Amino acid sequence: MRMGIILPGIVAVLVLFALSAAASDYTLGVFGNANEDDTVNMQDVTYTELIILEYRDETELSDAKYDGKINMQDVTQIELIILGRELEMTFIDNAERTVTVEKPIERIVMLSTDSAEVVRCLGGKELIVGVTTYLAKDAVFFPDIALLPTVGSSFHPDWEVVLSLDPDLVFAYTSALKPKYFGDTPERLGIAVGGFSNCKLLTRDVQLREQGYIIGKRDCAEELINFYHECTDPIEEVVGGISEEEKPRVYIECCSDYNARTSRSGTHPMCEMAGGINIGADLPGEGTVAGVDPEWIIDQNPDIIVKVVSGSKVSNGYDEDDPAEMKAVRDAIMSRTGFDGISAVQDGKVYLICPDICDRSSNSIGVAYMAKWFHPTLFDDLDPEAMHQTYIDDFCGIDYDLDEKGVFVYPPFAES
Repeated sequence: MRMGIILPGIVAVLVLFALSAAASDYTLGVFGNANEDDTVNMQDVTYTELIILEYRDETELSDAKYDGKINMQDVTQIELIILGRELEMTFIDNAERTVTVEKPIERIVMLSTDSAEVVRCLGGKELIVGVTTYLAKDAVFFPDIALLPTVGSSFHPDWEVVLSLDPDLVFAYTSALKPKYFGDTPERLGIAVGGFSNCKLLTRDVQLREQGYIIGKRDCAEELINFYHECTDPIEEVVGGISEEEKPRVYIECCSDYNARTSRSGTHPMCEMAGGINIGADLPGEGTVAGVDPEWIIDQNPDIIVKVVSGSKVSNGYDEDDPAEMKAVRDAIMSRTGFDGISAVQDGKVYLICPDICDRSSNSIGVAYMAKWFHPTLFDDLDPEAMHQTYIDDFCGIDYDLDEKGVFVYPPFAES
């Protein structure tokens, strides 16, 4: 009788314990995350035990061993993941692909500059054994990594060269995983490829966290995530007290002229977080940008124009010290036919931003620049350059002084 009373009570406590962690906006896509929150911990062990006891329904990620069965082997696998001693891991990448890799990860080929930056920030630089020809040219920001063997381009790598480097995993851009680029070549060669996108604020944290799990650098991932939030949480708090009427209407232009970044782009949440209204948010289309006519921009009469410059067409970023080309692009925008009547042009509120702090995981720094452009009075004490220098010093591990090098925005605040 006594055990009959106690067992349901224990189960009830376990159910409450497991349910307490199940509310999360974004799911960490690691098999073993049984309650599908943003981490793998003992609550997932409890949750899986409840599934085995038939007190909870199976979840997609409860099959930690990824063998089609839920049993005590999954409990053991979760415990090993918690300890960082798992011999293999199955995860869901940003392209919704299920990938299994042997652990520990010791050799990575980088087809994504974005992920190369992240892995270095997480302390995994020594794991990288091959890079793209594009990344190899970025010797200022990646002085050591750029010297590694090259494997071709991000979208058309030489898979035989990749194979010769014997990688445990290849990091790729999510968009490169479309059949027209990679096809089934990696699968035929037995090469594990994971696609990640770190540039969208709303999903960035879980993407960084998942990469931390994969390469065995979970604590470092949390440190990076916390730094990014230290940059943007105070901004969000201030913006939360601003009415819609007080927010400037912003035209965000992509690298190509007259291509507006929509709500599907990574720049859209940056704009909103900084206290702006993206006038191109609802433009139709499937991609992250939508072509617009000059007349549409003139009719919209934006208060502010922000252009994300091309990294290949306009000299900017870590390996450029002269803002001349950025200035020329801004001058050209302000000289467009009919733009002289736009408020942004009349008020001189036309700004350029480098993709290095806009289209990568370090876009929290870009948010800080935008906030200062959008609400200069409210953010008078905000120092985006100091944030950027902290990021370089504490996470990038390179000798780089922003007072002497780099062109990341234009005009500089002293000239804004």
